[in-house]
Amino acid sequence: MRVDLFDFDLPAENIALRPASPRDSARLLLVPGDGAMEDRIVRDLPSLLRAGDVLVFNDTRVIPAQLEGMRGEARIGATLHKRLGLRQWQAFLRNAKRVRDGDRIDFGAGVTAIAGPRDEDGGVTLDFEGEEPVEILLERAGRMPLPPYIASKRATDERDRSDYQTMFAREDGAVAAPTAALHFTPDLTAALAQAGVLTETLTLHVGAGTFLPVKADDTDDHRMHAEWGRIDQDTADRLNAARAAGGRIIAVGTTSLRLLESATGEDGVIRPFADETRIFITPGYRFRAIDGLMTNFHLPKSTLFMLVSALMGRDRMQQVYAHAIATGYRFYSYGDSSLLLP
Repeated sequence: MRVDLFDFDLPAENIALRPASPRDSARLLLVPGDGAMEDRIVRDLPSLLRAGDVLVFNDTRVIPAQLEGMRGEARIGATLHKRLGLRQWQAFLRNAKRVRDGDRIDFGAGVTAIAGPRDEDGGVTLDFEGEEPVEILLERAGRMPLPPYIASKRATDERDRSDYQTMFAREDGAVAAPTAALHFTPDLTAALAQAGVLTETLTLHVGAGTFLPVKADDTDDHRMHAEWGRIDQDTADRLNAARAAGGRIIAVGTTSLRLLESATGEDGVIRPFADETRIFITPGYRFRAIDGLMTNFHLPKSTLFMLVSALMGRDRMQQVYAHAIATGYRFYSYGDSSLLLP
């Protein structure tokens, strides 16, 4: 399909630079498969779902994966996006033309790395020197990797270390937050439990590739970056049982959705999964695992807008986004949310 079919005009004032406070006060656009859209807030979720439904969250934890350093006189920026080994990460580099295989980059605070060869995704391997765990080095020298559409408008600050982390975060490894879950609070999850709504977690370490634009003119020519995920046997069993009992599986975020779909066979059975996925969902895809999606509002011509168009229909999502823009919904990572129920 042509990528320009997924374009739309987004005013800059609709881009959120800070999250709503409290988190569950963010706006929520309810989008049924047919019928009218409804303007709600995230705190309304318990009344919008049914007892026996399952919300599936991604428990990945964002690490401070952005580094600024020097290679000689050249300033180099690095965004780590995939662990390759104990002290080895794949990274996207800014000013990468100034870095050759074997060069040493000094990121300050005693953090140094040796650059390796480039890979097929355009990344560079970084081998961190010393014996301290890389996560400790990042806490000392790294910054939270805010998306470019926020970082270009303001500096990352200490507040982002908590704002850009969900309440479910426990598995270190993401360089982007599963942002749909940023809206949840302990009070909201308690209200959902009281309403009989179940919750499950899985892990998908979101990579920096999620921020990269689609450069191809046709979706067939776009290559997705790999991300590592895991669903254990017990979680898969509970999800299958809930669905067999009539509950709906509702992914909280496109990351949860992509992993669930990667782990589900043509027979609709969710199976244990521990591997990389490059799944790319566009209109025409037949969903096997999920019955709904809670997600923020995405970039024009992005793989994520293609995904929601696959779920609800492209014309429907163009109408949804036009309504959201006209009525002042806030877009992207720190923005408002939608509940899509095809």
